[in-house]
Amino acid sequence: MSSRWGTVRAFVAKDLRIHARDRFYVVVTVVGLVFFVGVFWLLPAEVDETLRLGVHVEGADPLTALIGDEEGLEVVHFDTSAALEEAVRQGDTLLAGLDLPADLPGVLADGGQPRVRVLLAAEAPAELRPALLAMVRELSFALAGVPPPVTPPAEEEVVLGVDRAGAQLSLRDQFRPMFVFIALFVEMFALASLVASEIHLRTITAVLATPVRIGDVLLSKTVVGTILAFTQAFVLLVATGVGSSRIGLLSVTLLLGAVLVTGIGLIAGSSGRDFVEVVFFSFLIGLPALIPAIGALFPGSAPTWVQVLPSYGLVQILIGTVAFGDGWAESLPHLASLLLWCGVLFTVGVVLLRRRVARL
Repeated sequence: MSSRWGTVRAFVAKDLRIHARDRFYVVVTVVGLVFFVGVFWLLPAEVDETLRLGVHVEGADPLTALIGDEEGLEVVHFDTSAALEEAVRQGDTLLAGLDLPADLPGVLADGGQPRVRVLLAAEAPAELRPALLAMVRELSFALAGVPPPVTPPAEEEVVLGVDRAGAQLSLRDQFRPMFVFIALFVEMFALASLVASEIHLRTITAVLATPVRIGDVLLSKTVVGTILAFTQAFVLLVATGVGSSRIGLLSVTLLLGAVLVTGIGLIAGSSGRDFVEVVFFSFLIGLPALIPAIGALFPGSAPTWVQVLPSYGLVQILIGTVAFGDGWAESLPHLASLLLWCGVLFTVGVVLLRRRVARL
């Protein structure tokens, strides 16, 4: 047994030296790490959930008392219509504005139809338009002293899924899983290239002509891929300011993520015969696993088909642990899913590599 572990250690040391001599992957690793860390710290760290609404009312009218700040809404009053238009056009702080005439209450009382301008910035979300129009209608009913034409139904607010109101993810927290997974993907591609080159040059065949067993080679490749992927992702996670409170859970998660991409690397390396084919199979298998990380950039619950992807558990643990302080109990289902996918992809990779070597 000791001689077998000595053989595995020798293979691991040899593969690590080969990786260190490959300038392409060394440069990509270092430059990618510096780039992702730099971009991360340039992204906003906080989320502003307050909607700022600009309002212009001609003269001192009771309208100003009816339109005031509420939870999640900040009203900014302007002295002129031109100033309101310019503020909304700039779109820096205001996404919308209401330009109200001074005679609005009188015209409504006489049964007339006053002219109210609703101003929207170009980047204003589409759902803001009907909300502002509804606000103008409610304001008109209140000023005219007329009850709404219908009795509003009793409302019961039910939030399906996790309620993130008041606790939205910042851009930093949204991009962190993507950066981590790309770091894992780069090292997966490095392992796939290493495996493919040894198959193409028949290095594995020469090694297997000695007393070394195929299991020793597979184990050494697994260790190398896991070390490279885990180290890169862990350094990136620490460099992006992750504290030590959940470092144990995060380390286990990254270790499983490293095993996951190692399995993908074995599959891609065993399937490709040259650099072009390795690139093709790496992207063919690896890109779908990037979808959950991309989905973290958009609010809302992920569809079922995204939740069954291999990397979904990894992304959810990174978000929940770092952004919301989730612990082992909350992360256990995602860890189980990640562990299951590690077993599936690693098994497929080992089987393909065995068959490829047997055909040499």
